[in-house]
Amino acid sequence: MYTDKSTPFNVESLKQQMAKYTNKALQEIGSLEQLIAFIKLEHLYQAALEEVNTKLCILDEDFQMKHDHNPIHHMERRVKEIPSLLQKLKRKGFDITVTSAMEHIMDIAGIRVVCNYIDDIYLVEKLLLKQENIQLLKRKDYIKTPKSNGYRSLHIVISVPIFLSDGIVKMPVEIQLRTIGMDMWASLEHKLHYKNSKAGTEMYCDALKACALEICGVEEKMQQIHMNVHKKNIWLRSEERCMYKY
Repeated sequence: MYTDKSTPFNVESLKQQMAKYTNKALQEIGSLEQLIAFIKLEHLYQAALEEVNTKLCILDEDFQMKHDHNPIHHMERRVKEIPSLLQKLKRKGFDITVTSAMEHIMDIAGIRVVCNYIDDIYLVEKLLLKQENIQLLKRKDYIKTPKSNGYRSLHIVISVPIFLSDGIVKMPVEIQLRTIGMDMWASLEHKLHYKNSKAGTEMYCDALKACALEICGVEEKMQQIHMNVHKKNIWLRSEERCMYKY
């Protein structure tokens, strides 16, 4: 069973965003027409997220029906807000245009898929990429090769078609796949990194790395128990499991 978490609609937040759009964002973009173009772009990425979310929901429900197991625990999604997108374009030295954003920024639309077990991560990836209208654009496996700070997740960027009233458009969506333990670790690391001084963050570096290793060990043990319980219903073939040795 999964829950889908998306950013809730909030009137006050919307008012604040519009204030940003009509002041700082408008100054960055240079014209009202460009601002409208960015708002239209945001709509396209929202549609792409809906498409990917629906595909993942169907895969999860179908797998539960056939194998008595939900690979997805929950999902969270977001489209990068226009002021944040403009800041990223400026920080990276790119033109402040819709064309530049689509060409250079691959994480405008993002969905985080939190799975129950490590094998579920690769299972969800495999099932999603089997679909004919999904194209893999980029892949980074931080589970097989963790980051130096201990971060683990599988990142993929896919191209998905969205069917609009005036035609079909292919849009990129970044998907982060991780376990519950990996998500808990990443959430804490993010808070420490963005809400503490550099000295305060460095103080916890070694402890976080140690936690990452401990979480990995626990997850491997729980994965093995899960496999033993479901040994009559192993859905990843042994050769595929070897491919994803971590």
